[in-house]
Amino acid sequence: MYMQKLVHFDKADGVATVTIDNPPMNVLSSQVIRELGEVFSSISEDPEVITVILTGAGQRAFMAGADIKEFPQWLHMSKEELKEVNLQSHKVLNQIDDMEKPTIAMLNGITFGGGCELALTCDIRIAEDHAQIGLPEVKLGLFPGGGGTQRLPRLVGEAKAKELMFLGDPLSAQEAKEIGLVNKVVATGEGMAAAQQMAQRIASYSLQALTRIKKAVNEGMELEFNEAIDLEAEYFAGVFQTEDVKEGVQAFLDKRSPNFKHR
Repeated sequence: MYMQKLVHFDKADGVATVTIDNPPMNVLSSQVIRELGEVFSSISEDPEVITVILTGAGQRAFMAGADIKEFPQWLHMSKEELKEVNLQSHKVLNQIDDMEKPTIAMLNGITFGGGCELALTCDIRIAEDHAQIGLPEVKLGLFPGGGGTQRLPRLVGEAKAKELMFLGDPLSAQEAKEIGLVNKVVATGEGMAAAQQMAQRIASYSLQALTRIKKAVNEGMELEFNEAIDLEAEYFAGVFQTEDVKEGVQAFLDKRSPNFKHR
């Protein structure tokens, strides 16, 4: 039986736009997880893609959370089986988080539970002003199992993260911006234009530099400060071995725009 694809992507000018299209609310079903893994694998190996935008189809939801219709079957699983199922989805979320290209989540509506956790795997979040963002799992007797307990406190601090998860209430886009959960809020309907504009600016720079920024930040966050500085020095020395750094410096001296080849 042919299953309709729920995750699509297209690319232009160095930017890949990934759209989750699982109507009506773009929930994170096991099929969506699998297809996200496949799409991000192919994008990460595509030399034409420098930056990625991730969004949901329509105006109602980026992603309204996990597919709760799948939960009843989990109630009959052993603890070991359930942990294995959970770690399979973590594998895809980590893959997106660790991808060596900058990622922007464009939150175009409800971003709850697994949707919020998916957005947290991206480097930058832009929200349309009607978006609501939260982790309501506690209301089902559950708690966030897609990295929310780990990524959210690293982003907004321990106390605020616990408050959001203990209460389960959503934040408005503006409130999410105030605590640093969202980078930028734009009017409804303008999110994709804002995300494209930012993505294209990023894509005009060298992927060699962008990748090292991302790795230095992500890996450095987990290290002691002095070790992290050593890591930065390692990546800084590495970037000077690239063709793009020669082009960037020469372009500056020539007072012209650089033409980066991402090598």
